[in-house]
Amino acid sequence: MIQFILNDKHIETQVNSGLNLLDFIRDHEGLKGSKTGCREGDCGACTVLVGTLANGKVSYQNITSCISPIGNANGKHIVTIEGVNLKQKLNTAQEAMYDNYATQCGFCTPGFVVSLTGYALNYSKKDNNTCNDAIGGNICRCTGYKSIEKAAELITNNLEQLNENDPVQWLTENYFIPDYFKDIPQKLKQLKLVELSNNGQVVANGTDLYVNRSDELSEEKVNLILHDKTLKGIDFKNGVCTLGSNTTATDINDNSKLNTVFPNLKKYLKLVSSQAIRNMGTLGGNFVNASPIGDMSVFFLALNSKLTLVHKNGSKRKISFQNFHKEYKIMDLQKNELIADISFELPGSDTFFNFEKVSKRKHLDIASVNTACMIKMDKSKIKNIYLSIGGVAEIPKYLNKTISYLTGKEMIAKNIISAEKILQSEISPISDVRGSSSYKRLLARQLFFSHFLEMFPETIKFRSLLS
Repeated sequence: MIQFILNDKHIETQVNSGLNLLDFIRDHEGLKGSKTGCREGDCGACTVLVGTLANGKVSYQNITSCISPIGNANGKHIVTIEGVNLKQKLNTAQEAMYDNYATQCGFCTPGFVVSLTGYALNYSKKDNNTCNDAIGGNICRCTGYKSIEKAAELITNNLEQLNENDPVQWLTENYFIPDYFKDIPQKLKQLKLVELSNNGQVVANGTDLYVNRSDELSEEKVNLILHDKTLKGIDFKNGVCTLGSNTTATDINDNSKLNTVFPNLKKYLKLVSSQAIRNMGTLGGNFVNASPIGDMSVFFLALNSKLTLVHKNGSKRKISFQNFHKEYKIMDLQKNELIADISFELPGSDTFFNFEKVSKRKHLDIASVNTACMIKMDKSKIKNIYLSIGGVAEIPKYLNKTISYLTGKEMIAKNIISAEKILQSEISPISDVRGSSSYKRLLARQLFFSHFLEMFPETIKFRSLLS
């Protein structure tokens, strides 16, 4: 039995927990405002809000419902466009869209309004996220984005007056959300949840599996692991950071300590998909997807990370992340094993880190080539270096030969130029829709050089790398 609150309605359903959430909203509940568009999590027309109760308060995130299993809604508040409508007038987000002529055919408009409302529910003057970030995963094909950006600016200006001590009360008084939102915490507390089946295909949030197998998984039994508390959390102990495999990019982005350790973290993560997908996609899912250009795989390879794998019988083993991906889509993951967590040593003041990515679009796109690098210095020498790259081999590539060459070398341009030639011998890119082999080799070269230009701007100059 799956139970959740859909807008202001208590839902109890026996449908398969793998059923696509969007299909349940539209076909079972008849709420047609959430649109069926790409069914790949790209266009945002199906955007809904997911509210999670913690410490007596509900926090909301926007997700793409077309690639989300309904079982993950268990115990949550799901909000569609119908759930943000007011009875006698447009809500503030709708009014802003209307006043700025930010809608034309209207197909995408519900998704925009839901994302804008989610931004209002999460708004904090201390937060660096912008309203444009919140709608980054919503695509409009006919209106043009300037009018939508003006609507977003108007909403942001209105939110400057938000009472952060009682945001829900203020948002209802200022017509952002309906009054029923005040009762949601109590309604969620009253849900008597039962554990869902743990048989079948393992699914975290489905951002990869549901792109290709949505119809199939809707009819199968699935093992939803998102609610497994043992796979959650970001922990710091004895100089080591451990992240549960259900950690999302948003969890990482919002962690204050990680932002201190990696000052450019928010800039890096903004290159990873849209906010809606960053709210959903998990580290474990990204790793086992085993994409040769998985952003998080490349990121954590360069941190010299370790994986903890847990068997169904409870036994655990640790492996180096460098040894996890063997061949294309083949991993060191035995039957009935899951990734429990990933851990890495926190870098010190003598250690530098950088992440680079190039894709056809700067944002919201799969990489042509991505790469990460961490270097620990001993005065002017490279004491340790960890270097990874994606899009140039059949797996996320750990560059052992390049690393071996640079270890112990002086931080000078001559050594970096020589190392790049070794890098080229380690990679074997293919031509595909994301670029030709020669183009990817050029990107590998330029992004490799970018690491040193970014991390050591006083030592390494652009002109010195020209050969």
